[in-house]
Amino acid sequence: MSFHRLEGIVPMKGRRCALFGVAGPLLAYVFIAISIGLSPWFRWERNALSDLGHAVRSSVAPLYNFGLLLGGLLLAIYAVTTFRSHARWTSYSLVLSAFSLQLVAVFDEVYGFFHFAVSVLFFASLAPASILYFVEKKSRLALTSLAIGLASWILYWMKVYRAGVAVPETISSVAATAWVVYSALKIYIEKQNSP
Repeated sequence: MSFHRLEGIVPMKGRRCALFGVAGPLLAYVFIAISIGLSPWFRWERNALSDLGHAVRSSVAPLYNFGLLLGGLLLAIYAVTTFRSHARWTSYSLVLSAFSLQLVAVFDEVYGFFHFAVSVLFFASLAPASILYFVEKKSRLALTSLAIGLASWILYWMKVYRAGVAVPETISSVAATAWVVYSALKIYIEKQNSP
């Protein structure tokens, strides 16, 4: 299905659609936070965020996975509508990130290596999206986000700090979220001020 046909299905290309770029990440983080709050066994020093979505071992799996699915859907809608006219090439990359976030929820840890593969795809997809946004919009925030995200993973792999993989997962995703949310707010304000 082409982007043009998808835009026909999702007709909102104005200000309201820009807010999907804020709501998507925000809702995903709200569901993650609630899942952590309802899981006294979760420890930042030893767990991955995806442990919350394990369909057999986690009682909050439906909540956690729904949050990722909903967040990914809203981000994808934002990427193919309002954001596409703002940063065309980045929008393609952002769609991949949004879709891979949904795959993390669909193929939870029960799927073993397949879950690992889609998780790597999601976190790896944040880098080209950040690079493309820097190139297209000269966004220092995107470049900073990329640096913070990469540093969190490199320091984790080098065992500079002791923590579960949830820590670099959170740092890198929040860093990338910063420029996505900023772009959505910027588009929203520009459309509000345009005649």
